[in-house]
Amino acid sequence: MSLFIKIKALRASLSNSESKLADYTLNNPELIRNQSSIELASAANVSQSSVVKFAQKLGYKGFPEFKFAVVDALNQQSKQETSPLTAFTHQDDITLVSQKLLSKQHTILSHTQQLNEATQIEKAVDALKSANRVLFVAQGNSSLVARTCVFKLQKLGVAAQCEADLIQAANALSVLGNGDVLFVISHSAHPRSLRTLVELAKLEGVTVISMTKFTQNAISELADHRLFSVSEEEPVPHSGILTSSSQHYIVDLIVIALSNSNLHLQKRVAQANGFIESLGI
Repeated sequence: MSLFIKIKALRASLSNSESKLADYTLNNPELIRNQSSIELASAANVSQSSVVKFAQKLGYKGFPEFKFAVVDALNQQSKQETSPLTAFTHQDDITLVSQKLLSKQHTILSHTQQLNEATQIEKAVDALKSANRVLFVAQGNSSLVARTCVFKLQKLGVAAQCEADLIQAANALSVLGNGDVLFVISHSAHPRSLRTLVELAKLEGVTVISMTKFTQNAISELADHRLFSVSEEEPVPHSGILTSSSQHYIVDLIVIALSNSNLHLQKRVAQANGFIESLGI
């Protein structure tokens, strides 16, 4: 996973010193190649201990490993990522809006793919494959993603349901147990009530899959399998357009992997489609 993508994903949750180091790293990665931790601290106007803590927050043991990650990220960085299209403006015609949206969605999907390790996706697929029942809990824009995923999983014969109302979610959770899955989708990962649902699920032996933003949060820390969505500045404030693209990418990846894992599941899709066609709708 690219260091730069990690930093961008964590950017909103960083402290003042960490933000200085994040900005310096993103804007001057070439300089870090030849800097010591003391020189980096001085250049970013922070303490040397802040440099070490920043490296550890990003998942590295210390500055040397962080520095290696900077070099590796520079080698991976593509021209498309280093020169993205600018933000949307009122002067943009529909052609330019289309180009910018396509560019931003491509970047979002690329970052989402890199943030989510294949092993975590595989473990989530295995959990869903063996589940007796699957309960999705999500609110707002995330609930639309969850409902779409439930529709696709039902085609595969998975007994899945989605609840956006937390009281109904608690009722549904009360009948789950070992062999069942709670799938929580919440990009912000802030609602305390969602964390409580996860805690209750764990007490009942329910397997928990979380999809949240890439940062330390109670929901992902409690989850058995952790997935991460990505967001950037939205073209329409609070619209969730780009975040939803990231979330849809993850659930579609899971559905495809689940379908490919078992021929019986593919036959269930054909059966479900046959039932739908018989309605003549």
